[in-house]
Amino acid sequence: MNSHCSERVAKWHAPMDNWPLRLLSIVLGFIHIGLVMWNPVSYADHIGGFNMVKGVLLIWAVCSSVVYGIGFKPRHWIWQITFSPYFSLIILTVLTVVRFS
Repeated sequence: MNSHCSERVAKWHAPMDNWPLRLLSIVLGFIHIGLVMWNPVSYADHIGGFNMVKGVLLIWAVCSSVVYGIGFKPRHWIWQITFSPYFSLIILTVLTVVRFS
């Protein structure tokens, strides 16, 4: 069962297995973590403030972008979904648009 699920999730992630998207992912993650570390108050003001949901999503998206960006591929399907580049790229793209608009 686990092997079958892992294969299906790996197939789902196959289109994302290219270096330009990996580079984009890791750069977006580093930009956002750098902005938070440089001036967290200004970053929070630009994205409409931090709350429990935004904080957790930011941390999760940055961690996921680094896992994906360096090319690490989790074996178990639960971790493949947890660190999915689809979710992290969407979250980081939305935060980028909100932050710089």
